[in-house]
Amino acid sequence: MSFPFRRKNAEGLMRLVWFSEIQWDFLSTRKQRILGRFPERWSILFIEPFALGRRHHWLPVKRGRVWVVTVPFLKTLPFRFGRLLDNSLLRTLLSLPGILIMLWWVAILGFGSSDRIIGLSNVYWGRAARILSCRFRFYDANDDHLAFPGTPVWLKGYLDAWLSGIDLLFTVSPELTARLKLPFGVRTVELGNGVEFSHFADPRREAPGELARFKVPILGYAGAMDWLDTALVAATAKAWPEYTVVLLGPAYEQNWWKKQSLINTLSNVHYFGRIDYAELPAWVQRFDVALIPMQKGRLKGVSHPNKLYEYCAAGVPVLSMNYCSAVDRARDVVHVADSPTAFVCMVSEALADRRRAERQAFARRHSWDAIAATMEQELLKSYRELHS
Repeated sequence: MSFPFRRKNAEGLMRLVWFSEIQWDFLSTRKQRILGRFPERWSILFIEPFALGRRHHWLPVKRGRVWVVTVPFLKTLPFRFGRLLDNSLLRTLLSLPGILIMLWWVAILGFGSSDRIIGLSNVYWGRAARILSCRFRFYDANDDHLAFPGTPVWLKGYLDAWLSGIDLLFTVSPELTARLKLPFGVRTVELGNGVEFSHFADPRREAPGELARFKVPILGYAGAMDWLDTALVAATAKAWPEYTVVLLGPAYEQNWWKKQSLINTLSNVHYFGRIDYAELPAWVQRFDVALIPMQKGRLKGVSHPNKLYEYCAAGVPVLSMNYCSAVDRARDVVHVADSPTAFVCMVSEALADRRRAERQAFARRHSWDAIAATMEQELLKSYRELHS
């Protein structure tokens, strides 16, 4: 492995250090889709968290032009040590090894210049990242991280510390922006989420063998499991016992499926776990209805689901709970239920939907290419205008 010592003084090279709340190889999210599309003039360091039971990159690896390295930090500690970290001194001491490891890799990989840009979506890094010198700072608001279960009371201070020093905000929804304590004059750019259109739209002729044994129609969900409304999935499966319900995607919670007694005993519900992103379209294109049975609440109410656009790009009918404004605005091409009872009843209506072209036209307007280009343009604009 060769590290880019000599590149740190390269003429015109833009350096971005991104502190992420999710691991690069765990789940395909907007960060990977956007950063993977940045042009050659960018050199990017993606600092991912440690997580039990997952693959880690203790030594940096390249993902395109992005360096990815795992640094253990406070994000995983509250769930293991609980109230001990309410003590600020102990929290500071426990954070020092992660800070030192981060500084080591920042220096070794050529990101030590004060001309760098620092972006953050992992709130736990808020105070430590705030002290790093840089050209400017931004926050990528993709979730309300203070609304996650188990969030410690002191995390708000970390978020506020970061927000107090930013010059630019990227956000997925106006509802999320309204919850943030922003300094006066911070420029806000609503990016939303998107889709790699051709990846999901191009027909996959071979269906996954695992689906061949199931009865049709197939009602499918693809995404993270942790905020799935399992009671609603159970009600749907019971109301339509002649249909097959397929669940695809990882879970943050260990042994998630074993704990789902509402659905793991139903003969027509099948969970396959994480599906490789390259293979996911072959599964989604075989759904007769793609489901978004998400929990309604503070956390998901400000989200912007990229699965909405992935489903539509695949051309399949979509049935969703009305849990966020992005879904509500998609009623022209998506079946949107305002209650669990309506969701269950609307399955037959969604099955009869033949608006494939309209759904794909909707998805095409939300491509990652356009979103990545907008983010890069906004970063370059701030780089030229701020602290020069």
